[in-house]
Amino acid sequence: MNPILLDFPDSFETPRLFVRAPRAGDGAAVYDAIRKSLPELKPWMPFAREMPEEEHVEINVRQAQADFILRNDLRMHIFHKETGKFVGSTGLHRMNWQAKRFEIGYWRSSEFAGQGYMTEALNGLIDFARGHIKAKRLEICCDSMNTKSRKMAERLGFQLEAVLQSDDLSNDLSEHRDTCMYSRIF
Repeated sequence: MNPILLDFPDSFETPRLFVRAPRAGDGAAVYDAIRKSLPELKPWMPFAREMPEEEHVEINVRQAQADFILRNDLRMHIFHKETGKFVGSTGLHRMNWQAKRFEIGYWRSSEFAGQGYMTEALNGLIDFARGHIKAKRLEICCDSMNTKSRKMAERLGFQLEAVLQSDDLSNDLSEHRDTCMYSRIF
């Protein structure tokens, strides 16, 4: 079946969070979170190599909304239930719909660091992937030097499956880096 014909929700909730597909107008909140978190994001996230213009962030959000509908990429935005504040982003990327394999990506605003929000959101995303799209394999890939991301994968029950040597460049493009590939099979 063509993935565009798959029907599944565009949102889910956890005890403290509302997680949903991007919507036009989210750009301002995403931009603000990137601006506040740039030093923390810059070593790891390609979109944070330099501070993007707010208009480009909104364009990116609208493209992500279209990609979600077309099932090309399933980015989701994370919001705090009580305050409505943008917490971060997660989603299922680089998917193989036939094999039901998806890579999880994530980042959060520095404002919400150390409060367990990302762990909560990712556990919700794993449940969403298993329950609604019948995922058989989930992956988390990260720079081997990104210890926070590696610890997150382990906390979520993912197993280190491979270390791909000199697989990529550091985010500043200055040196080769290894990529850690974690997986969880269902």
